[in-house]
Amino acid sequence: MGDRIELPVPGTDLSLGVVRHGHWGRPVLVFPSEAGSADDFASNGMVEAVQDLVEAGRVSFFCVDSADGWTWSDNDATTEERATRHRSYIRWLEGAVLPWIAEQVGGERPLITLGVSMGAYHAVNFTLTHAHQAPLAIGMSGSYDVTAWHGHGEHGDATYFANPMAYVAGMHGEHLEWLRNTASVLLVVGEGPFEVSPTQALPSTRAFAELLSEKGIPHQLDVWGHDSAHDWPWWRKQLAHHLPRFC
Repeated sequence: MGDRIELPVPGTDLSLGVVRHGHWGRPVLVFPSEAGSADDFASNGMVEAVQDLVEAGRVSFFCVDSADGWTWSDNDATTEERATRHRSYIRWLEGAVLPWIAEQVGGERPLITLGVSMGAYHAVNFTLTHAHQAPLAIGMSGSYDVTAWHGHGEHGDATYFANPMAYVAGMHGEHLEWLRNTASVLLVVGEGPFEVSPTQALPSTRAFAELLSEKGIPHQLDVWGHDSAHDWPWWRKQLAHHLPRFC
């Protein structure tokens, strides 16, 4: 297993963990699946799936804990409240995680963000809002509309700015042009078990890819077949297929 460090979450008495795998190469910020931990990536064979890249010094993974338990997975809270709490997680990434990664790799380097299931949302959302630091996102089996996650209550600014399906639709002008020239997104999803029901990953990924097309934001949509399930064995294959060309 990799080395784990606990970093405090700004404005709370909580800390969340980061686990590093690899010592050299392109830094990848890895988000776990819903309510998961920084240890899940390795324990589900994802590091092993690309061990050749790690050993060759081509990639280094920085896996973070989720905060979903008190943000998006707290279905008792309104969508707006969950989105407001999510801001603390973003502040943790900005103020604690990214500086620590920069310290580890000897300065600021362009990150890849990576995630599966709800982690795909986190990866894509972070790149689209922090493209100057993380210009490439790889989202596998993701859902990109936060209002579809047991949503209830009125939606305000916190929801809008945390919801890629909303804020990308609202982009225009210089900011959109900058994002077109800075960011790129790889969306991977299967057509097999659990990719439609209950996760809605397939229809959500298709809808989000269409929105990115409408806005001219560079992206690739890779849809795997009806045997490709919403599960780790397939995410291992998808990672091994795609990651080598980026590092």
